[in-house]
Amino acid sequence: MVVVRGGPGSGKSAIGASDPDGSGQVGCVYTAQGFEYDWAGVIFGKDLVVRDGRWRPQPNESHDTSVKRVRAKEFLELARNTYKVLMTRGMQGVCLYSEDPETNGFFHRYCR
Repeated sequence: MVVVRGGPGSGKSAIGASDPDGSGQVGCVYTAQGFEYDWAGVIFGKDLVVRDGRWRPQPNESHDTSVKRVRAKEFLELARNTYKVLMTRGMQGVCLYSEDPETNGFFHRYCR
C-alpha cells in the first residue's frame, strides 16, 4: 500500500496518523498500528480474497516483502492479522472495500 504524504491540505509530518493535518491521508498497517480513529477505511488488496465463502491467500499478489515469502498457511495467518489490525482502528465504524469483485460482493452481503 502506498503512503500518501504532502499535497494540498495534508500535513507534512512524518507521523501523519498523530498530526491534526493527517486526516484524509492513506497509510498502511505499520502507520495505523497503535492508533485509533473515529472512522477507518480499509482497502483489501488481491492478496486476501473470498472464494466460495472462504478466505483464500494469494501471496503472489502481496506487496509486503516481509510476508510474501512465507508458506501459504503462514501467509493466511499474517494477512488476516494485518487486516484485523486495520479493521479495528475505527472506534465508531469502518468502511471496507476490496479490489477483488467477488470479495467486495462478500462485504456487501455481510456488512451493513
